[in-house]
Amino acid sequence: MSDRRGGRLLTRRSWLLGTAAVAVSACDSSRPRQGFLGVMERFNQRVQAGLFDPEQLAPEEPVAALTRPGAFPQYFISDRVPLAPAGWALKVGGLVARPGVLSLEDLRLMPRTNYRIRHHCVEGWSAVASWHGVRVSELARLVGADPQARFVEFRSFDSNYFSSWDGPSALHPQTILAYGMNGEPLPPEHGAPLRLYSGVKLGYKMVKYLTEVNFLPEPTGGYWEDRGYEWFAGV
Repeated sequence: MSDRRGGRLLTRRSWLLGTAAVAVSACDSSRPRQGFLGVMERFNQRVQAGLFDPEQLAPEEPVAALTRPGAFPQYFISDRVPLAPAGWALKVGGLVARPGVLSLEDLRLMPRTNYRIRHHCVEGWSAVASWHGVRVSELARLVGADPQARFVEFRSFDSNYFSSWDGPSALHPQTILAYGMNGEPLPPEHGAPLRLYSGVKLGYKMVKYLTEVNFLPEPTGGYWEDRGYEWFAGV
């Protein structure tokens, strides 16, 4: 979506990032959801949710666009690369008919999705990798997620990093639980054994080192969101 006004090209993403930057500049980090910032956050969330199209797909990038090995930025909260605890498994709960625990092998037995799309960071850089894994929507079907679960929370063993998403974005066909990158098993520096990846959100929403997925009736914030970053954070 774009619009030409006064000779300038205004894109949906650049407008939203601009309003987010204004809001963050007025942020009181001790009260990130109150006052003017809270008003702007709620406004931005309504606008972005209204603009979001659950049927629109991020464009597939050509192989030539792949970021060269080692150049795709790494990010984690812990002091060093987090490593999966012994006996790692993914816990799935909340408003679901069949809560449970899934091993990596269980996830690999589910229908696999592959794509190569561009990653956008709130800091302004972008990169391209190929990802493969299982759609969050497939997980929702497996566990029998209740329609009243309008939000999905993702939790991590990386210093308790977490983020909550709106349901339509979490169930978008390009939102996956990725266990592979560039045709190989997901490496530790990029979130092994399992990370969230999507074409519809900024990078800080894509929780790495997953431990839990919870289908919930209300949002629960997030590591950066609770520090004043935009909650919806759509691309």
